[in-house]
Amino acid sequence: MSGGGRGRRRLGTPWRRRRPLRTRLALAVTAAVALVAVGVCTAAFFVVRGALYEQLNLSLTQSARLAAQRNPDSGPDTLAGECRFLAAPACAEVVPADPAKDPAAPYLLPVDATTRAVAAGRHAPFYTDIVHAGHPTRMLTTDYAKGRALQVALRADTVEDGIEEAAWWLALIGAGGVLVAAGLGYWVSRTGLAPVTRLTATAERIAATRDPRHRIELPPPGPPGSPAREDEITRLAGSFNTMLGELEQSVTAQRRLVADASHELRTPLTALRTNAELLARGERLTPEQRERASLALGRQLREVTGLVNDLIELARDEEPQPLVEQVRLAPLVEHCAEAARAHRPAVPVHVRVAEVVVPGVPARLTRLVSNLLDNAAKFSPAGAPVEVELVARAGGGAELTVRDHGPGIAAEDLPYVFDRFYRAGAARSLPGSGLGLAMARQIARAHAAELVAEAAPGGGALFRLTF
Repeated sequence: MSGGGRGRRRLGTPWRRRRPLRTRLALAVTAAVALVAVGVCTAAFFVVRGALYEQLNLSLTQSARLAAQRNPDSGPDTLAGECRFLAAPACAEVVPADPAKDPAAPYLLPVDATTRAVAAGRHAPFYTDIVHAGHPTRMLTTDYAKGRALQVALRADTVEDGIEEAAWWLALIGAGGVLVAAGLGYWVSRTGLAPVTRLTATAERIAATRDPRHRIELPPPGPPGSPAREDEITRLAGSFNTMLGELEQSVTAQRRLVADASHELRTPLTALRTNAELLARGERLTPEQRERASLALGRQLREVTGLVNDLIELARDEEPQPLVEQVRLAPLVEHCAEAARAHRPAVPVHVRVAEVVVPGVPARLTRLVSNLLDNAAKFSPAGAPVEVELVARAGGGAELTVRDHGPGIAAEDLPYVFDRFYRAGAARSLPGSGLGLAMARQIARAHAAELVAEAAPGGGALFRLTF
């Protein structure tokens, strides 16, 4: 049996999964409301039936009391026998406990062993449904006197008709309730899932057009000061809109990166092609011209290689976790300062460091600090120092500052200094691809650090890296 049950469940589950969510929700609401309506109608039927029979039982009790009062000490016999008529009084008869004392004439109402037990006092009074003269009849058997029982009966046609009419009305009400439940289920599924329908349509439109600028229309906000009335579906739509906004920014940034990279690569690639074509006609060049073309070709190859490597580095969103270790920042900063001094000997680099250890990837942190120092040295005039300071923070972590004494960063350029390929007006004539600071911020974020740029007091630029 259990195997058959599992088979039925396996057959039922795909059927439910093939139905749309709106249909399943409508069916669920319809079933729930219909179940309640049928349950209420069923309970009402039994309440009405019980009330009608209770009224009939009360009439029988009153008839039995009246018969006992009119015939206080009657022997076994039929007291009244006109109950075959609908408007007639109740039939009544006295039955002895001993069958030998029965009258010669047959009883009008059925007599059995339970009736004799009531007469003998061995059984409690009881009600019985019988058929008398072809009509439904309700009979009460109760104690009458010592050794005798009293039986009274009334026709139950009106009760049966009332129960049947109540059943028909309640059946109609139940059917109407099921129809109302179906309409309510459809309305609930249509209105409740309207945001989901719009969400689906928006997702399909984005998939078809590849345009993430579409948004789901949200209900208008309430009046100022009123509490928020957002339900789960509205919050889902709002979250989807937020995701679309992030996706739009990502797509825009990707397109801008591709466009900027194409623009930056066009010039060196054109120069590479020119020098390659020039070297291909080497027999027409003098040795000096051939050497200059070879040097230019090598320099341009290094520029393109560096630009491509930078783009690959920027494409990484986070640091590989297996390479993360505890890094001592002081020797790392000293090493980067020595490399900066060797690369630009005209710019002195002053370093003050404290012993600080942070989790990270040493090679990536070296690239970050080197990019900051290279940027500072590039904008520093000859003889103007670059000041590097590493301190431990009181609440934990560390802070590294790199300050130069160059022209500084204009206020209009400050929000964009970490953008890819962005160059301020003063930097357009300087070498570089415009990716160093963008890479530095990405490495900082991958290490849960914050990198900001600000104007230094007294002139120059100040970069602050906070772990």
